[in-house]
This record gives sequence, C-alpha cells and structure tokens, in this order.
Amino acid sequence: MKNQCMESDVKLDASLKGFPLAAEPCAVSELGQRRWNLLDDALAYPVAVLRRPALMHNLAWMQDFVQRKGVALAPHGKTTLSPELFRMQLQAGAWGLTFANVHQLRVGLAAGVQRAIIANQLVTDADLDGLDLLLRQQPQARVWFLVDSLAQLAVLADWCQRRGNPRCWDVLLELGIAGYRTGCRTHEQALALAQAMAASPVVRLGGVECYEGGLGQCDSAHDIDAVSALVRSVQALVQQIDAQNLWGGDEILLSAGGSAVFDLVIPMLKTQVKNRSVQGVLRSGCYVTHDHWNYARYLKLVEAREGLSESLQPALEIWTQVQSVPEPGLAILTAGRRDLSFDQCMPMPVRWAPKAQRAGADMAAAPGGWQVKALSDQHAHMVFDAKGVWPQVGDRVALGISHPCTTFDKWRWMAIIEDDGRISGAISTHF
Repeated sequence: MKNQCMESDVKLDASLKGFPLAAEPCAVSELGQRRWNLLDDALAYPVAVLRRPALMHNLAWMQDFVQRKGVALAPHGKTTLSPELFRMQLQAGAWGLTFANVHQLRVGLAAGVQRAIIANQLVTDADLDGLDLLLRQQPQARVWFLVDSLAQLAVLADWCQRRGNPRCWDVLLELGIAGYRTGCRTHEQALALAQAMAASPVVRLGGVECYEGGLGQCDSAHDIDAVSALVRSVQALVQQIDAQNLWGGDEILLSAGGSAVFDLVIPMLKTQVKNRSVQGVLRSGCYVTHDHWNYARYLKLVEAREGLSESLQPALEIWTQVQSVPEPGLAILTAGRRDLSFDQCMPMPVRWAPKAQRAGADMAAAPGGWQVKALSDQHAHMVFDAKGVWPQVGDRVALGISHPCTTFDKWRWMAIIEDDGRISGAISTHF
C-alpha cells in the first residue's frame, strides 16, 4: 500500500470532520478550485481554518528573525504534523525540522525533510529499528537524537550488539534543568557522558541541546535571568567538551528554542569552539500559526526586548455556529473539547458573522463581553451581556485558541482561507 504521507495530495472527503457530507471528494490541492467561501457555509461546523495572509507573514517573519541573528531554524514539526506546512517552512528557508519521535520523523522525511533533530531520547527497540529503517531508506537524510545518560548509551550499545548492526548514531548531549524534563542535571554528569560517547563506537557526539521553555514566566526580568543562567551553563559545558576534544564531527550543532522566549537563547546558539564550525539551530514551532493568548503575551515581551513594532499574527481559528440560545446571557456553540485546545485557557471569540452574512461582507470582530466559560465534548458555553449584542441561532463565531499544538492534533485537515473568507487551499495532518 502506498504511504499516504508520500503522496503529493491527500484525499479530502466526508470521512473527515468539517468536510461537507454531500460534497464530492477532492485532493488537498484541489480544494481552492471549488470556489467555496466560509461565509456561504460551504463547510460543516465546526471547521478549523488557517488564515493564509497571517500564515505567510509568520513564515517570512521567523525566517527573517533567524537570518538577522545568524542562526538556523529547525521548527518543531509536532506543532502541526502537516506535510504541506513542512514544505512551506522548508521553502521559506528552514534548515531542517525537529520532531518528538520516530513516527513524526517518518512524516517529515516523506515530506522532503533532509535534516532533522529528534528532540527526545530513543530507548526502545521499536524506535531504534524504525530509525535505522528510515535511514536505510533515505541515506541522504541526516538525523540527530538526544542522549542524557550512561544508561541510555548502554541501551544503544546493547541494540547494536543484539542486532549485529554497526550503526553509529548521530546524537546531541542534552543538558537539563533540575525539576524539569529530561537532560543531564550537572556538568559532572554531562562531561562523564560526553567522555563515554567519545569512547563509544555506537554514537557520534554532534553537539549540545537544551530546552529553555519551562523557565519562562512571562516576566521579562525573571525570564532574562533564568534563561541567561541556562545559556551560560550550556556555554561552559560546550567549552569543557571542546577542551577535551570529545566531539564526533567537524561541525557542532547547538540547539534550543521553544516558542515563548526563543530570543533569549540566541547567545547560546552562537557559542564558538576551537577548530570546528558551529551551527546554531533554533527549534521554535508554534510561530507558524501563533495563537491568541499564551504565545501572544510572550511575543509582546519579545517585541519589547528586540525593539520591534510587529511580530507574529494568529492564523488558526475554529469556526463554529450558534446552535442554541437557551437563556439570556448564554449561547451554545458547535465546538468543544474534541475540536480545540483548552489546556492553557478557554478559546476566545475573535470574529462574528451573523447568519444572514454571506461572501463579500467584511468579517466583524466578536462583540466585547462574549466569552467562553466552559467546554463540553462537543459544545462551547459562551456567555454574553444580555443588555448588549445577542448572538442568534445560526450565527457564525470564530474561536481563537492558545497553544496550537493541542488544536492541530484534533483535526486531520484544515482549510486555508483568505481574509474575505474565500477558501483557497487546505493542509492535512498525520498524528
């Protein structure tokens, strides 16, 4: 059976949430030819959409940012797991992509990714077997994954011995933070691990990685101090490894960068070593669609620190319909926990199209005071001021979200729309 990810066009049909049951199936690339408009209720509610002008702005903005900083971009593919968006990111100039596991890597390689970081530890036979298979199928690809313990290094050596496989894995040493996720907790641990890697035939130490996102508190004074301390710690470790000549290649990767305080890790990515070139790799992923709250508030601080007048724009919305106004001050919308993220905050009404509005009219901002207070599996409970503008049954309400990762994984496709509601394309996802 042909790998669907390998195909240039994924088929859209009524088996997919949001695609109209009565419509003829079509390929992703053909959807724009239907001449549908969101305001003509062409799609079934709820429907996830990406606003194309904001999407293209974000792709260009982030690529310009890393180029000005002299580093490379390998955006985290777990945000969207969309081959179409991966290709857009690569076409915009991304150095490679980042993934969380071998399954995600498979989707990326099938989309044309040539350089990839698995920002995670691999410890199971299934993952190592899978990565070995992918690298044999695509020998031109270069893939690094993370190692953070002697125990994991022993697992890799054991796999090579049991499989009779001479594979030498490209790896990055991860320096972690006490109380947070993975990574060596001390320089002593990390240096001992680097020494063991240098002596091992099963790995090639290609650089150092860290993740700073957990340190952010959306307070510039705190975030600068906390992330700068991590940066200095990584820089000191890099210099120690370099002094002992423990690297396994001529080019060293230094990688960090979530989507909240990514500007603060740039000094780490530009650390210099003797007699080797350094490639700094930023891994921010959520920039591609941005959001309406969590990352938006962090980006206001980035703008202030960088002296910017603009930055990223929210591109992802979930369009719903008002299905009931059962009492004054309460409207029930046709989207719930199964359709959008709610792990960081409730979705926010951002646009409103009355039921009589059709293509050609401007989309209005949602009235002030409309607020989603709760979610059921399939419903959003939106409260409003009964003395103000009442939503009517049949009205369309667009919900903005926070944390795009946990909205993308609820959809197998998303429509791409223009600012006037015209549906100009689509993307697929492969979670």
